Amino acid sequence: MTTRSRVRLARAAALVALAGGTLAVAAAPATAAPETVSILSVSAENVKPRETVRVQFRVTNDGRRAETAIVVVGGGLRCATGCRAEPNLRPGQSRTFDATLVAPDARPGETTGLNISVGVRLAGQNSYAYKMVYVHGPGASPSGEAEPAAGVRGVSGRVGDADEKAIGGADLTIRDSAGHEYRTTSDRSGRFSITSRAGRTIAEGSITVRATMDGYRTARATVRGRAGDVATVRLTLSAVPAPTTTSPSPTAEASPLAE
Repeated sequence: MTTRSRVRLARAAALVALAGGTLAVAAAPATAAPETVSILSVSAENVKPRETVRVQFRVTNDGRRAETAIVVVGGGLRCATGCRAEPNLRPGQSRTFDATLVAPDARPGETTGLNISVGVRLAGQNSYAYKMVYVHGPGASPSGEAEPAAGVRGVSGRVGDADEKAIGGADLTIRDSAGHEYRTTSDRSGRFSITSRAGRTIAEGSITVRATMDGYRTARATVRGRAGDVATVRLTLSAVPAPTTTSPSPTAEASPLAE
């Protein structure tokens, strides 16, 4: 083999090695971007009226510049401490927060599912994280101690606007045929769900679902719940039109004070 042939062979081998290295890098899995807000822990998922619940959550700036985040904690439980924050976050920076909430009153023998809601506005975008907590009224057995009685397996659905765009953060009230009420909140995809558990069985028959949110008219829908099935419902919220303003008449402008 001549010297020129050896050089060509060496160059070809180098190209093959380089191509192989490039393919190996391209095949490596991409790291998923962190969520803007995520709930890390909740001190209790089953509580009695007026008991406190501690929630820890994390907020991350996944943008390319520093931003001030507006953080609000709420939902079906009353927020007592750590309810609002406005941290300034560098690109890629995360911060952990703690909040304390108080469970509301519940009627005797009833269990109500309520969401803890953490909302974050960052770089003009709204993000939400939710965690369900069950409030057991006097005489109601805590969830998980026994199998649920025969009834509807659950109620799920979606909340959207007239253009079918998802609406997150809408408050949902579900009322079954026995008069029991359950509350939850739609997620960022507009979806919501509650399930039957021990002490909070959803009764068969007519189920009414009501959705409310600031800036929209209240929407209601009624579905039929059957034992062992999941009842599904779709609600459409119509935006409340902004009030129209009228310009003052020439007569009103020419007042004695103006003269």
